[in-house]
Amino acid sequence: MDFRNSDTITGPRTEDVLPTTATAAVKVVIVGGFGVGKTTMVGSVSEIRPLTTEETMTQAGVGVDDNAGVESKTSTTVAMDFGRISLSEELILYLFGTPGQERFWFLWNGLFEGALGAVVLLDTRRLQVSFDVIGRLEERGVPFVVAVNTFPDAPNHPVEALRNALDLPEEVPIIDCDARLRTSSRDVLMALMRYLHSLAVPLG
Repeated sequence: MDFRNSDTITGPRTEDVLPTTATAAVKVVIVGGFGVGKTTMVGSVSEIRPLTTEETMTQAGVGVDDNAGVESKTSTTVAMDFGRISLSEELILYLFGTPGQERFWFLWNGLFEGALGAVVLLDTRRLQVSFDVIGRLEERGVPFVVAVNTFPDAPNHPVEALRNALDLPEEVPIIDCDARLRTSSRDVLMALMRYLHSLAVPLG
């Protein structure tokens, strides 16, 4: 068969190819409960077309998955989301979004390996889904910031009230964000970078 005139695409798109100047990479994980916006955040901020593993939700999850508050959601991440940001010509940031449904949390262990830090996405309509998420990060010693995602009908709580409800130390940043917006998602990642830098640099 003659493929010379074929529209078949082989290999990555030009814009997805890793820059030749890249010499180092860091890894950040975006975590949270089901339906908090992890896939949306990766997609909004990634400079390449994100890799997603979204699948249509089926009857298999009925009685297993906790969909309270997000009953209209029809798809879910079953493995991970992946995106990339060039922090400079030499430094690349890889983003990994975790699956939110608890039955897929066994995949988190591999995604956490080598992670510099994490973003915990929060939906104030369903604070309880974040308790176990934060607990898993604390158990593994992964530093994180909390990003409160914007939803139209979500209650607006003062930062200190959220800190108390989540039992977070004073130094852990809590940031408002809109995961749909590239600039807002970028600001969350920058807040994480600043927090990680503060942990690495000794006081005094």
